Amino acid sequence: MDSKVLAIILAGGAGGRLQPLTRYRAKPSVPFGGKYRIIDFTLSNCLHSGLRRILVLTQYKSHSLHKHLRDGWSVFNPELAEYITPVPAQMRNGDKWYQGTADALHQNEYLIKRSNAEWTIILSGDHIYRMDYAAMLKTHQALGAEATVACMKVPVADAGQFGIMATDDKRKIVRFVEKPDVVEACEDDAGYALASMGIYIFSTSLLIDILDKDSRDDNSSHDFGKDILPQLIKSHHVCAHYFGETEGRVSPDNYWRDVGTLDSFYEANMDLLQPIPPMDLYQGDWAIRSYQAQTPPARAVPGDSGTEGVFINSMLAGGTVISGGNIDHSILFKNVFIDDQAMVANSVIFSNVRVGKRARLNNCIIDKYVTIPDGEVIGFDPVKDSERFTVTAKGIVVIPENFAF
Repeated sequence: MDSKVLAIILAGGAGGRLQPLTRYRAKPSVPFGGKYRIIDFTLSNCLHSGLRRILVLTQYKSHSLHKHLRDGWSVFNPELAEYITPVPAQMRNGDKWYQGTADALHQNEYLIKRSNAEWTIILSGDHIYRMDYAAMLKTHQALGAEATVACMKVPVADAGQFGIMATDDKRKIVRFVEKPDVVEACEDDAGYALASMGIYIFSTSLLIDILDKDSRDDNSSHDFGKDILPQLIKSHHVCAHYFGETEGRVSPDNYWRDVGTLDSFYEANMDLLQPIPPMDLYQGDWAIRSYQAQTPPARAVPGDSGTEGVFINSMLAGGTVISGGNIDHSILFKNVFIDDQAMVANSVIFSNVRVGKRARLNNCIIDKYVTIPDGEVIGFDPVKDSERFTVTAKGIVVIPENFAF
């Protein structure tokens, strides 16, 4: 991609709907898919798209995220003006933390100016998807746009949680409403609406101008979707890039998930276990990069009773040992130990968890450093489970980090 592009990843969100997984970490650093963090997907897209100048704006409980960026993403050479730089909230422009997505950029406007970038691409660090941002920049340039918004079709029933737009036949955005009460369906497909993906490309000079104006507006919530885009489309040439239409080298699976709730997070993990997953993690030239811990290979061995360790349709990270247990349709992160005759089904288990003998787990998310006692049963009695743990609307039991039984 052109060296005149600066990428800014917004990674400061608290992720309140993901509690207790975000009790000690920012949403973008929540583990996902057996070996990744959520932010790895956006960063990998940047890497494969040719972006080499990346700012990651952090704020909420950012230590684990900063550590992950240091350990897993020190991949560029500063001597060649390449970088992935975490930028914590610094109160440069006053005595307040980031007040919204636009304010986060405004508080770091000096970094945008210093980059001398012709275009700035704004990304979110908390979505699961693969996308070639170079293809979006080509759309931006070909349409002569001053700003471009990536969008995709979503079912009308789900559209109220997104920014919804309408375009003309030249892809110019003519209407934009953030999280509307009444959803405007696509003219060519009444069951779907055109939703913003929270991915924007701006001509940098325009971005700086609108950030300055927004910062002086006392009535603004300083958010791109709520405040800036609805006004910008009235006065500037703002266009749409349709996700999956021209995505360059990445395979067009059109998979994009906002894992902002515990149920959506769980379902996105389970998507990876489908016989043909809706997102291909195995495309060799578009690998998802992450920090790689030095762990021994995963293995399954007989337990004390002689029962064989078995796993069916599951993903196991390095260091995992199944010692006579049974794993079915589950994702296990590194250094998980499943003891003799334990049963784990339909679950996501984070690193350094030990499941005791004859324990039975179903429909669980278990955060790291938890020891499940011998004979414990979780995920079969919602009433009993809700007395100790978070239980989602769809019945997923979530056990927090370091939970003591």
